[in-house]
Amino acid sequence: MKKLPYFILIAVASFFSCSSNDDATETIPSVDELYFPPVNSDTWETSTVSEIGWNASELQPLLSYVESKGTKAFLILKNGKMIVEWYGNGENAISNLPWNSAAKTLVAFTTGIAQNEGYLNINEPSNKYLGKGWTSLTTQQEDNITIWNHLTMTTGLDYAVINNNCTDPECLIYKDEPNSFWYYHNAAYTKLHNIVAGAVGNDFDSYFNDKLKDKIGMQGFWIPFGYFKLYYSNARSMARFGLLNLNKGVWNDSVVLDDSDYFNAMTTTSQNHNKAYGYLWWLNGKESFRGPGLTLEFQGKLIPNAPNDLIAGLGKNDQKMYVVPSQKLVIIRMGDDAGEALLGPSSFDNDLWGEINKFIN
Repeated sequence: MKKLPYFILIAVASFFSCSSNDDATETIPSVDELYFPPVNSDTWETSTVSEIGWNASELQPLLSYVESKGTKAFLILKNGKMIVEWYGNGENAISNLPWNSAAKTLVAFTTGIAQNEGYLNINEPSNKYLGKGWTSLTTQQEDNITIWNHLTMTTGLDYAVINNNCTDPECLIYKDEPNSFWYYHNAAYTKLHNIVAGAVGNDFDSYFNDKLKDKIGMQGFWIPFGYFKLYYSNARSMARFGLLNLNKGVWNDSVVLDDSDYFNAMTTTSQNHNKAYGYLWWLNGKESFRGPGLTLEFQGKLIPNAPNDLIAGLGKNDQKMYVVPSQKLVIIRMGDDAGEALLGPSSFDNDLWGEINKFIN
């Protein structure tokens, strides 16, 4: 296996809570207690850099760096409160920006809700909801592909076709047995929209809005783009979703995903072929990883400069949603390509975390 330092990103999830003082005569809220902004309001509480003890002198250098890399929105939450909210390169707080493949995490989460509500089981064949003949495979080959394979990029469909995004049956060709190899196959992912829609008996967008988006006060919309859909929202909406996952699917006192087993499986290594991948989430801190567009495995962490327990949604042109449970951080970066024009993880992740560390440590 080859060594490729500083290439990609994202990591694992394990949430930890604060200890309590058994001798206290009354409950005193911890400074580390998570804050959740109101669902139907633009209000978002803030904390100052001095209050949390970060290095204030490094804030402006960090913002200058992200601006120089084509960033349009950059947010840092600590314990749910807004510490940094910056916009530039022609955009502002109400700008709707594309998530690109970072939105795969929205689909993984929504699939978990559908399973929890009894509409589907991720171990079922996906053709139960897509119908027979959604591929060019034989019936037996197609029956072997499960929803879980779509979530983990292990369908075995041929990723070397001319258009990796094409979801027409003639583009979905047998290459390997399911779960025998990992490859970042956009067409196989995109079919999850149809799987969820077929299972719940409603269009995906409406189900997503009702069960996830509206529950946490997000705004945004899915836009068809060729064979797939892109999600657009403002940066605060991405931060809301990051905060929901920081709290393992619970928004304040409202449970959005009532399935801890699914959440844990979604945010930990899902298969043996790419240790840095869960259910459409990227995971840091693993001993090896594979990246989009590649068939090679590389030794080392996805993002060496980032905390080991980081999990992330990563999209083309460096859309970043970092969630760090051990530090109760959510960090959002949206904007233009920072220099490599890759599908998701890039060396920018490691460079950016090098700058972030100067500020938060």
